[in-house]
Amino acid sequence: QVQLVESGGGLVQPGGSLRLSCAASGIKFSIYAMGWYRQAPGKQRELVAAITRGDSTNYTDSVKGRFTISRDNAKNTVYLQMASLKPEDTAVYYCNAKFSGSIYWGQGTQVTVSS
Repeated sequence: QVQLVESGGGLVQPGGSLRLSCAASGIKFSIYAMGWYRQAPGKQRELVAAITRGDSTNYTDSVKGRFTISRDNAKNTVYLQMASLKPEDTAVYYCNAKFSGSIYWGQGTQVTVSS
């Protein structure tokens, strides 16, 4: 059974930082491309950052220079380090794993940026 379990969300003040983690099980993690998506109320889910199995990364423009995605294949975990957080970063953040025709999602973790 495939599981992606996110953690690390919470309430943070503007300008603050959080690190999200996504622990995967039931897949050969190292061959999967991993991604972080987010969905704010009333908006479509959007890709925030992605990392390939070769460690190439890409980011949506609004988070470039503030967020960093990384992976630890030994721990079957992908991370999203978020800094200089803004209220518009408030959303549910989802972990995603892709390989060939297989796509898996985590249950999401809430990030709220507010003073």
